[in-house]
Amino acid sequence: MSAQDSAPKARIVYQEFGTDSPDSPQESASALPPQQQNIRVQASRAGRKGKTVTILTGFQTSPAVLQQLLKQLKNQCGSGGTLKENSIEIQGDHRQKILQVLLGLGYKAKISGG
Repeated sequence: MSAQDSAPKARIVYQEFGTDSPDSPQESASALPPQQQNIRVQASRAGRKGKTVTILTGFQTSPAVLQQLLKQLKNQCGSGGTLKENSIEIQGDHRQKILQVLLGLGYKAKISGG
């Protein structure tokens, strides 16, 4: 018997809530290509002490892709931003600039709200 044969193998005995792997079929099935996503771009000041932020909602993609898109939009706008629950928030009112960037990347995006 070799040393590798005597090593204990990682074996799942009981798992209550499915797999913890990031490549689960459920997550990959919900990710859509940019052409099939309907993105809403709106400016909001609600609950932010009068500061305006541009909110992008309607994404159906992985968090890694959203993080990459957030970084690109922050660079284009020259401002800060964050990722919150499958929506992107960019500081300031950059609706037109963000709309042009998203359309250039192939997303179906439109400005919503007043």
